[in-house]
Amino acid sequence: MSDAHVVILGAGHAGGTAAALLRQYGHEGAITLIGDEPIPPYQRPPLSKAWLKGEADADSLALKPLEFYAENKIDFRSDVTATAIDRAARTVALSNGDTLSYDTLILATGARAIALPIPGADLAGIMFLRTAAHAEALKAALGPGKTLAVVGGGYIGLEVAASGRALGAQVVVIEREARLLARVAAEPLSTFFKAYHEKHGVHFELGASVTGFEGQDGKVTGVALADGRTIACDAAVVGVGAHPNDELARAAGLETSRGVVVDLDARTSDPAIFAIGDVAYRPMPIYDRMFRMESVPNALEQAKQVACAIMGRPRPAGECPWQWSDQFDLKLQIAGYAFDADSVILRGDPATAKFAIFHLKGDQVQSVEAINSPPEFMMGKLLILNRKPVDKARLADPTISMKEVAA
Repeated sequence: MSDAHVVILGAGHAGGTAAALLRQYGHEGAITLIGDEPIPPYQRPPLSKAWLKGEADADSLALKPLEFYAENKIDFRSDVTATAIDRAARTVALSNGDTLSYDTLILATGARAIALPIPGADLAGIMFLRTAAHAEALKAALGPGKTLAVVGGGYIGLEVAASGRALGAQVVVIEREARLLARVAAEPLSTFFKAYHEKHGVHFELGASVTGFEGQDGKVTGVALADGRTIACDAAVVGVGAHPNDELARAAGLETSRGVVVDLDARTSDPAIFAIGDVAYRPMPIYDRMFRMESVPNALEQAKQVACAIMGRPRPAGECPWQWSDQFDLKLQIAGYAFDADSVILRGDPATAKFAIFHLKGDQVQSVEAINSPPEFMMGKLLILNRKPVDKARLADPTISMKEVAA
């Protein structure tokens, strides 16, 4: 299949990496990379941090320089989307009227931000943060004398809050749950982040439901809460989760469930079609379950899987899922997921801004959340991947090194 035409729908981290790896692994056939943005594939995590603070731009965040694609005979097409897949004919219809034939198709269509179905949601100044264009618009709206309302107290919301404060804006984070990160992190981590952000001037409204947005002359001026109050703002960012962009796959009759269902080679229910990145609902052998992950490491891992499968190379070794979040001078590194955890161990002291929280199922580590603690994160990844039992008392004792604990 080294001379086959590979069409990749989606020019994000997953799609861009898959195209580059196919060439690296010796694919000699045509590669067409379809992207709905005007710029080539780029790193997205810095959008909520470095981009907002003016420390990065499209060139510095590009996965590869634009000329890479021409030099490697990758037909990169920008500002265009796929509108339909004909599996019988093996063709893809594009929004510009073109039709592409494929031998192998890779769906890397990502996910989109969830919009709130409430009054005023279409007002100008209500933003999301999924693309470079989103980040540029938000950066222009921030600064001294401005107030930013962030709807959603997850990682994206907290990163945006930290960047907003760095730019001199007042920031209010509105979260409907009783604590921050309620669905994704342990309570000690929620408490730590709340206190740290408050120390940097971020205000929080917890247990607060948003019922609508208020505006004047078509632009948002406030966020209406269920208790009757209105939080005044100059701009609002909605960060309450994302939907996989799996409509093309569903319309084409591929198996979907919380995303496009794939195997360990990233292959869908159609042997000629693969799905990778945020849109894929993939096996997680470590936890004996299926899951959809939104992270750069997952995009890179699945890009390797699909490139190896297409090129007939051995399947790459499984990896421990991980992700990170930078807020102010804090680096949070997360390995694994707390599936079926029945105990939590705190290692270190949150007051020092250097600690880790381990989630265990019996004597096996399921996940670790590490604040400014690289050894706990690195050894935690190994413990999760190798499914090695640990001594809980030793794990909880920071005077015993993580290497000794893992040994």
